[in-house]
Amino acid sequence: MAVMKKKGNKSLPPISTASLPDVIFMILFFFMVSTSMRDQELLVRFRLPDASEVQKLEKKSLVSYINIGQPTPAMQAKYGTATQIQLNDSYKTAKDILDFIAAERDQLSEAERAQMTVCLKIDENTKMGIVTDVKQELRRANALKISYAASKSLGYE
Repeated sequence: MAVMKKKGNKSLPPISTASLPDVIFMILFFFMVSTSMRDQELLVRFRLPDASEVQKLEKKSLVSYINIGQPTPAMQAKYGTATQIQLNDSYKTAKDILDFIAAERDQLSEAERAQMTVCLKIDENTKMGIVTDVKQELRRANALKISYAASKSLGYE
């Protein structure tokens, strides 16, 4: 009987990496589509008050945010610890709200302007005087659809 011998030192063929760039681009595309970028950088810090009856906003593209609270620690050296109003990415006064609302309305289509909502994100320790000033300016700007941001509490307290 003949004995068969292996000829040469056969090793495994190398792994093909031809499809690796395709896989990388598919993963990159997935993360680009599925993640959302932050609209604005927070310059004020706030702790939202608790609420028992909270509803979620339906169309967030129609919401403009006004943040009210103390400046972040990085900004306190320049602006102090007094309560500040943040419109987009800068500190403003209550008088600037009229221009802010006009600019936000200009970004929307004619049909969506009536549905625009202004969401107030206010620190729970903010004095009501500044909130009243903001609400008065919103009335002057005819932005009458207002929502208040709050964190949901369980209501057992």
